[in-house]
Formats: sequence, structure tokens, C-alpha cells
Amino acid sequence: MNGGVSAWQLIGECVRGASHVRNVSPNQDAIAWRVDSTTNRAAIMAVSDGHGSAKCFRSDAGSRLAVNAALRILESFACNPAPVDLTAVDGQAADGTAADAKANDGIEAGRNGPDGNGAAPDRHSRLAQNIVLEWQKDVDAALEEHPLSTEEMESLEAREGAAARQAVDRNPRLAYGATLLAAVITDAYILYLQLGDGDIVTVSDTGAASRPLEHDQRLFANETTSLCARDAWREIRVRCDEPAEPAPALILLSTDGYANSFRTDAGFLAVGSDLLEIIRAEGLDSVGGHLEGWLTETSQGGSGDDITLGILCRMDAVASSSRSSSRSSSRSSSRSSSRSPGDDPAIPPGPADTTEVAR
Repeated sequence: MNGGVSAWQLIGECVRGASHVRNVSPNQDAIAWRVDSTTNRAAIMAVSDGHGSAKCFRSDAGSRLAVNAALRILESFACNPAPVDLTAVDGQAADGTAADAKANDGIEAGRNGPDGNGAAPDRHSRLAQNIVLEWQKDVDAALEEHPLSTEEMESLEAREGAAARQAVDRNPRLAYGATLLAAVITDAYILYLQLGDGDIVTVSDTGAASRPLEHDQRLFANETTSLCARDAWREIRVRCDEPAEPAPALILLSTDGYANSFRTDAGFLAVGSDLLEIIRAEGLDSVGGHLEGWLTETSQGGSGDDITLGILCRMDAVASSSRSSSRSSSRSSSRSSSRSPGDDPAIPPGPADTTEVAR
């Protein structure tokens, strides 16, 4: 792969949505990344969007737990020939302790592969299982330390009715519901992983932007798959490019508040080519310095939702100033000083999207 892991640099930003500021609600997005600076084995980024529905009233915590759980499992996956097996086998967990079948939510005893009749058939399916299990473990620890309060449950019932309260009573993890996007870069491959809405976009050396994963047709309106759903691991989409040649110049991970701020998908995808031009003209550090302002502006003029954008940049694709024509340099300078990337005007401000959990 071009340049290896050491050729990549990672930046990102997470901003509170304009409607969340108005409504005094928290930022429900999260982002985290890690580069193995000692061995250069892997560069990993994860992004998560906590659901905005009333039942997911702790989703800001759920998204933070999601990105951290994903980093731990993905790092282990990248640094080992096979993923660490956190799932239970024959009633025993990997550490030899008794497995809690109910808590594993469809992953217990290694008996729930995609066909329902066996363990996950490949390492990518097992990776998906392990990420979900790690998130579940962290959520359960958070619930043990801070159980759902009477006030939280009464507030939910007052807003959404008894059925909503009963749903959270049956599955307390629902309060932490969140999506997950991730990318892993090693010298041997690039792996993309997605559960729920949001976007992973790759940008080629020539500025062509595309999505490496096919769209999940079940994600429409305000519906999304979620980490808190039973058998959530089955819904995780994974693609691994081995070997990753030619490698993208940029990989972008963003929550749905970003794409929802554009009138068309083509307008949103233009962000990728614009960013590549700006990075080539002004440098990655300059873009990092502008991200917070750009994303805040986009939320204010667009979806009103929280917006997170992570950028994985292959530096040998942007280092040479000869790659940028005078036209792209002029255009990039204008964009960085005047408005955020993207050719399509943001949609008029409106109420923030409320993301319900698909069942």
C-alpha cells in the first residue's frame, strides 16, 4: 500500500448542532482515533452518532462508549492474525468464566451466525460480534454504576407514553443507542465498517469521491440500525480492500448531520474533492484549524444536527504542490476563507432530525 501506515495522518472535529444549542441538549456525536506510533501497524478512526429519540436519553454517553470500544477491538484485530474472541463458547467466556447468555443479546454461546445455526463464519463477522460485545460490556458497566433513575424513566413516559418506558425497561441499553463508523489502515489492507446511518467516503488522487460500502436500503427518513438492537452485529457492514492499491488520498467519516445539510448527495460528495484541493493548497493543519468553524456553519445553515467529520489523509497524495493547479489553489483559498467545503448550498435551517431505532 502506498507509503504504508506512516504515510497517513488523522484529524477530526465534532461540533454541537445548532438545534441542540437552542434546545440546551448535549452533543450526541463522538469521534476518536489512534495511530500506532511505535510500530506503525495501524491507523484507526471511529465515529458514532447517539440517537436523538426520547428513548435514547443517554446516547451522548453511548456514542462515546462506542468509539472507545471500537478502537480497542479494531486495534487488537489489526495487530493479530485473528480477532480476539470475546464471544462465549459452550457457555464459557474467553477468560473461562461462565457466560451470561441473556446479556450477550444474540451472540451467546457462539451459536448465532448469520444463518442462526452456527458461529460467525469469518473473521469479519467475528470482528462485528466483538465490537458489539465490547460496547455492551461498557454500557452494562455504566448502568451498574449509574442505574436508570426514576426521574429519567418518568420523564420518558411523560414524553412518549408507557410503551416507550416499557421498551427501555426491557432493554436498558436502548438508552445508550448509537451508530458506528470506522476505518482501519494497515500496510496490508484498508478496512471499512459501518452500522447505521452516516457516511464513509473515499477520495481518489484525482478528487473522485465515492462510498466504499453499499447503501443500506433500510436506512430511510429517521430510521437507523443501532448498537443497542438485538443481533446488532448482523447489521454491521464490513469491506476490506486487500491489498489496498491504489490507496485513497482521503478517507472521510461523518455523521448524518453533515450529509443532511446538503440538498443533494452530489453536493455532499463534492466536500471530498474540495477538501483534497484545500489540503493540497494550504496543508492538513490549516484544514484542521478550520474544521470547527466549517462544521458549525454547516449545522447552522443546514440540518441543525450535531456534525462530526474525521479525515484520514495519505500525505504522499497531498505533499507535492505540483499536484494543485493555480485554479484549484485559488478556489481552495476562497473556500477556506469564505465558507465550508461543498458545492451545494445548505438546506434552510429546521428542527434537528430525531433518529429512531429501526427494529
